[in-house]
Amino acid sequence: MERKNEVASVPHLKLYRELAEWYPLLTPVEDYEEETGFYRSLFTFYCRRTPRTLLDLGSGAGHNAAYLKGSFSCTLVDQEPAMVKLNRRMNPECRHVQGDMRSIRLRQVFDCVLLHDAVNYMRSRTDLVNALTTAFVHTAHGGAALFQPDFVAETFESGTETGGSEKDGRAVRYLEWRWVPDPGAEMYVADMAYMLRDRDGSVEVAQDRHWMGLFPRSVWLELIGAAGFEPLAVPFAPGRDSGPERELFLGLRPGPPGGM
Repeated sequence: MERKNEVASVPHLKLYRELAEWYPLLTPVEDYEEETGFYRSLFTFYCRRTPRTLLDLGSGAGHNAAYLKGSFSCTLVDQEPAMVKLNRRMNPECRHVQGDMRSIRLRQVFDCVLLHDAVNYMRSRTDLVNALTTAFVHTAHGGAALFQPDFVAETFESGTETGGSEKDGRAVRYLEWRWVPDPGAEMYVADMAYMLRDRDGSVEVAQDRHWMGLFPRSVWLELIGAAGFEPLAVPFAPGRDSGPERELFLGLRPGPPGGM
């Protein structure tokens, strides 16, 4: 495993540290097949070069890469060592780097850059600008970056969600409760409760509070453009929990002057 930068200070989240081994049961890898096919089709359509390489910033346990590595040579970045460990186990043929999407610099470019739902943790415009800048400097001329926030301000709804799965005698069930603590702030809270049943039948209960950024659609497009990309909003149709109002954002990096 490569380490290319010091990890910035972040709130302690049990899910990505001491509970990381339970993560594959929280959102099983099988849930990612349809949406990663959608991402692949977007990269293929919008890249102005043949897409062969992909950088996944905030790659987590590697569930997106499990399906994308068949089409791209993948470099996978996450700031949590426990998640990098899970990712290496699932995707041993990929390159793994521990680092923060706001500051990492690999000194190379990729045809495609993916910031999946880890981009939700950009809790301020400064954080978001830094992540978008990282994406831009790693995107090759004629390449494309894809950003997948769970919500924009116009589509956010407070509420609850449940889920989980079981495998090999272990099981997870979770409750997510989303709410806005301050209507004037570009942020929401996802309070998460986890029930973890081990093979011996014992059950542990744990809780996390995830602070997430919540920006208007216009801010996303403005900041993607300010980073140097041509910004584009695309309706998000496939995948788990998809709805008619969900969307993702693309950043298209122009080719160099005079052509490729």
